[in-house]
Amino acid sequence: MEVKVISKTKNELRFEIIGEDHTFCNLLQNVLLEDKNVEIAGYDQPHPLIRSSIVYMRTKRDASPEKILLNALSNIQARNNEFNEKFAKAVGTI
Repeated sequence: MEVKVISKTKNELRFEIIGEDHTFCNLLQNVLLEDKNVEIAGYDQPHPLIRSSIVYMRTKRDASPEKILLNALSNIQARNNEFNEKFAKAVGTI
């Protein structure tokens, strides 16, 4: 996975994620939209045969898009860890 910032302002951030498609970007979009300081979040996959997506977000007031993105990624990681633990317990590997 490679990340390239396309543009950023005080309240907007647009970046490309190379090597990812709908699976990760849809999750990221939904977690970003759970944040009350996010005004808009979405992504576009310009071509279905190229695994690359453009993610965009705009925050409200003085909220930093970079900090909100990092918080969303931490939230995704925590959810993944919780799922791993619960799944391992459910199948009896713990």
